[in-house]
Amino acid sequence: MRERKHDDSGAAPRRARGALENDVLTALWSAEEPLTAGQVQQRLPGDLAYTTVLTILVRLHGKGMLVRHRQGRGYAYAPARDEASHTAQRMRTLLDAGSDREAVLARFVSDLSPEDEQMLQRLLTTDEAPDGPGGGTARRRAGQ
Repeated sequence: MRERKHDDSGAAPRRARGALENDVLTALWSAEEPLTAGQVQQRLPGDLAYTTVLTILVRLHGKGMLVRHRQGRGYAYAPARDEASHTAQRMRTLLDAGSDREAVLARFVSDLSPEDEQMLQRLLTTDEAPDGPGGGTARRRAGQ
């Protein structure tokens, strides 16, 4: 369960910033087909209003994170990118925001588990790096 913020007013706890968007994206990534706002609402924990879910879907669509297709009087939504591509883009954005790329990368690598470090090493030295935007690093270095 995600951490929620509490206030002193006795109101229901609030989700952490971006948690609802992430929950919506997770619901869509796990779906085998585009979902309507009502279908997304059913897959989310808690008792969220339909209009809240619809607002999040419209915002994510506006950010280019979702595509939508007309379904009846409304829309069905699907992720514009798979989860791995989305996460990789977020990592690149954070890396680009730092002033010392080498220090950030060094800290990132030093905090990896031994298994993740071995996986990263394998991806950097073999042809297993994915193709596509930002992928294929090992092949680019080898001039392929």
